[in-house]
Amino acid sequence: MLYWLTALSDGGDVFNLFRYITFRAGGAFLTALIFGFLFGRPLINVLRKTQGKGQPIRTDGPEGHFVKAGTPTMGGLLIVGALTVATLLWARLDNGFVWLVMFVTLSFGAIGFADDWAKVSKQNTKGVSARMRLLLGFGVALIASLWATWLHPADLRFDLAVPVFKNLLIHLSVFFIPFAMFVIVGSANAVNLTDGLDGLAIVPVMVASGTLGIIAYMVGNLTFTDYLGLHYVPGTGEIIIFVAGLIGGGLGFLWYNAPPAAVFMGDTGSLALGGALGAIAVATKHEVVLAIVGGLFVVEALSVIIQVLYFKRTGKRVFLMAPIHHHYEKKGWAEPTIVIRFWIISLILAMIGLATLKLR
Repeated sequence: MLYWLTALSDGGDVFNLFRYITFRAGGAFLTALIFGFLFGRPLINVLRKTQGKGQPIRTDGPEGHFVKAGTPTMGGLLIVGALTVATLLWARLDNGFVWLVMFVTLSFGAIGFADDWAKVSKQNTKGVSARMRLLLGFGVALIASLWATWLHPADLRFDLAVPVFKNLLIHLSVFFIPFAMFVIVGSANAVNLTDGLDGLAIVPVMVASGTLGIIAYMVGNLTFTDYLGLHYVPGTGEIIIFVAGLIGGGLGFLWYNAPPAAVFMGDTGSLALGGALGAIAVATKHEVVLAIVGGLFVVEALSVIIQVLYFKRTGKRVFLMAPIHHHYEKKGWAEPTIVIRFWIISLILAMIGLATLKLR
């Protein structure tokens, strides 16, 4: 919205600053951060009053989680609210990629909100059925995937870009649509599975989104794509405004989610943020790099899949408990130890993901 102030500029005044993506990204970050600090405590008070007993705790979970009973959930509303306000205020609203990522984020956030509300209102851990969540998620992903291919340049529309290999494109034809749908839905649910300890999901999400934001900025800039040998996708640079709002809102949320958490992200936040990561990867043609940058989320999801399949086949478990962060809890690791080590892993994976931009 503020971008339109450039119409008042003669090229040498303060209004000219709004032309620059980097300036507006900084503004989006600060806006979302201040939003989080201002509305975090009031939101927590409202959630505590409306939810009563807070998020139900799994009876088969780690024993240390029972002390968290009564903690309100749906804290993802703070992150989603902050990034939405920041994006609408600082991004170019004539950019299709901005609206694409916002659509996926808000839609998955709505699915998560319905699930969270079902859990707290019925005081059980089931919520909306997994089948219904997946059905709604794939519906959103279908719209987003078709939308993305419409926005992409014609020569990239149905192609999968492979990192490291400079000019390698795999033409998937119409099969790119279900592939992109899987990326978005898979990302949303992988982040959802990771959100099980105080602060565990939000920092890796900020790290991954920041990395994808840098990639989006470079992919949308012809100078960088020529220098690095990347595939040019005009318009994606504006996504970094959204990412800056996500990081600012994420930090504002982390202020209240730091151990011991005053509020949980809930499916409202985890599904929304996971869907956002998938949408950015599809928009920038970096779906494979997302699997590297978000490798922590991939491992968390795989641990659940392996556990379920192996148990059905043998009646035995590979892990003491899945997702894998609960396995380490069962082994006696302290919660802060698990969280911080997983943060470190996410940073390492982000650096590897960024390195693929230069390794050509």
